[in-house]
Order: sequence, then structure tokens, then C-alpha cells
Amino acid sequence: MKTFARYVGIYGALWKNSVAREMSFKSNFLLWILVELLWFGLQLSFISVLYLHTEHIGTWTKWQVVMLIGGSHFIQQIFQAFFLVNCTNLSELVRTGKLDFLLLLPVNTRFIVSLRQVDLGAFVNASSAVGLMVYAAHQLHLVPSLLQVLGFLALCVTGVAIHYCLMFLLASISFWTVRAQGIVWGYYNLFNIARMPDEAFRGLFKAVFTFALPMLLVSNVPVRLLADKLSSPAPVFLLLAMSVVCFCVSEWGWRASMRRYTSASS
Repeated sequence: MKTFARYVGIYGALWKNSVAREMSFKSNFLLWILVELLWFGLQLSFISVLYLHTEHIGTWTKWQVVMLIGGSHFIQQIFQAFFLVNCTNLSELVRTGKLDFLLLLPVNTRFIVSLRQVDLGAFVNASSAVGLMVYAAHQLHLVPSLLQVLGFLALCVTGVAIHYCLMFLLASISFWTVRAQGIVWGYYNLFNIARMPDEAFRGLFKAVFTFALPMLLVSNVPVRLLADKLSSPAPVFLLLAMSVVCFCVSEWGWRASMRRYTSASS
């Protein structure tokens, strides 16, 4: 408990530092919120145009897909709030040798590397996703139970953990290549796949983005639970199992990367 309280205190200090940083550049903070909202609006426009030509994508109706887009955006923004900046910055820490200073701190290195900055604007954008899901549920005359909502949130946390583990693993490639931002941002761009129903995909493509890079699982399973579209608990167990596998692989990759690190300043 003493160790846990110590890490909570450290994380609180990191939050204060992030708030101070964001408030020092208020225009940039507001601009990025606006950019994300515009991108969110474009995604909704795309779905509106798509449903002018069809009534269903598989078994997904228009408002169910709108709820899926909201759920996917919520997961993406929560991930962005806690982990995106930190994962993309790992390459620079390795290249410049600044990782040396973090290694000297009396704290778990992965903890400090993963959580040292917080993107506060992403929480604002996540709230817009929640608003969209509430509106979509109203259009569907859907009133989820408390258990469904709690299950949805738990699965969202699981999805965020999967995204973090995979992106951190890809960022660890910088120990071999020095620069890995392109790979990391490439993975981030794949988030757009998660906005579409899993029933829209078939064959190898669906298998890859379900088991190798579980984009479809991360967004579809929580929203299926919320929208009463789960025919069996198997997808939930698969999502939980994938989170354990991703964490183990990510931790193995991080430890292997750290053994290779020789410091840019030495």
C-alpha cells in the first residue's frame, strides 16, 4: 500500500505538470480540440452519406453505427489522453539520450515513460463522444442497464490497454531503429478501421484486425454489449484474452529493448 500511495503521488505531480504545460499554450490547447471535433464531424458525415444508399451494414442500423463511431472515438480519445504523446516521444528519448535521466529516477522506468504527460484536450473530445452515444441510444429507444454501462466502461479500459501495449511495443522499436514515429503514427491511423462494424469485413482482413491487430474487437465488443448485440460472451472473453497476450508481448519487447539500450550520451 505504501508503494501504491507513492506512485499515486508521483502521478498526481505529473498531472499538475501537464496542466501547467497546457495552460501555458492555451491557443494550441483549444486548436487541437477544434481539429479533433472537425475530424469527428467528418466521420459522422461519411456514415450519413453511406446510409443514403443502404439501410444496414450487416445487422448494424444507422444509429447503431453512429453509436459505434462514438464508442470508438471515446476509446481513442481516452487512449490519446493518457498514452499517445508518451508513446510517440519514446523515440526522441532514445535518440537524444534523455532516457538516461529517467533511468536514474527511483521509480519504474516503464511507468514514468508511459505516463509522464497527459493530453487534457482529449478528455473534452471524449465527452463529445459520450454525448453522441447518448443521442444515438435515444434514437434507438435504448436504455442500457447499469450493468451494461459498467461492462461497457470495463471493456473500454481493456481496449485502451490493448492499444497502449501494442503502440508501446512498436515504439520500443526505436531502440533498434532510433526513429520509430512513422511506425507509431501508422498504427494510430489504423484506429479509423475500428469505427466500422466488424460485419463489414471478411476473410484475411478481418482475421488480421481481430487477432493480430485487434482494432475491430476493441471498439465493436463494448458497443455490442451496450446495444444488446452480443449473441454470446465469447467476444468478451476473446477481448480480455487479447489484452493479457498484448501486455505479455509488450513487456517482453520492452525488457528486450532495455537490454539493448547503450545510451546516446555514452
